[in-house]
Amino acid sequence: MEAIAVIDFETTGLSPACGSRATEIAAVIWQNGRIVDRYQSLMNAGVAIPADITRLTGITNAMVRNAPPASAVMREVADFVGNRPMVAHNASFDRKFWESELARIGAQSTSPFACTLLLARRLLPDAPDHKLSTLTRCARLPATGQAHRALADAEMAANLLGHLLGVLSDKHGVTPSFSLISMLQRVPAAKIGDALRRARSA
Repeated sequence: MEAIAVIDFETTGLSPACGSRATEIAAVIWQNGRIVDRYQSLMNAGVAIPADITRLTGITNAMVRNAPPASAVMREVADFVGNRPMVAHNASFDRKFWESELARIGAQSTSPFACTLLLARRLLPDAPDHKLSTLTRCARLPATGQAHRALADAEMAANLLGHLLGVLSDKHGVTPSFSLISMLQRVPAAKIGDALRRARSA
């Protein structure tokens, strides 16, 4: 399977449409069942971090004040990711910030995104919930560090991706590919069995 960039943002809020900005980003390159490269940086977007976000992430205004500017970080991480397909847990959140922060430096993303949250809902329907920490624990995947920090969460999402691809291969007899997981995440949960049967016979 091709190399995939798994990303995670920490931010000042829920949406760039409401003025929220990124405070930290990490990207890991996942290939042949393991993480082969990593990028992580705090970033200074010139926006104050609310106290409740600091309590959640541990990222303070003082930390980002001394961090590189967001524009420089985004140029670096865009070069690091290149044109690889991308994955995130709850990708709709990270994709919004990826595209918004790139737009601020006059760049745009052409990489397709897939979401381990949506894929897990279809392949692991019996999980207690589909939070990244819960799925990591239930699958007995390694702890990667402090939750709600970008590198730890990106590594957890990459490990979860590997687990989900193993479920596709070992349980369902399907050869994983990025195009397959992109398709499966869009299939209604009630019809996932039919989609997997079609994938096996393709």
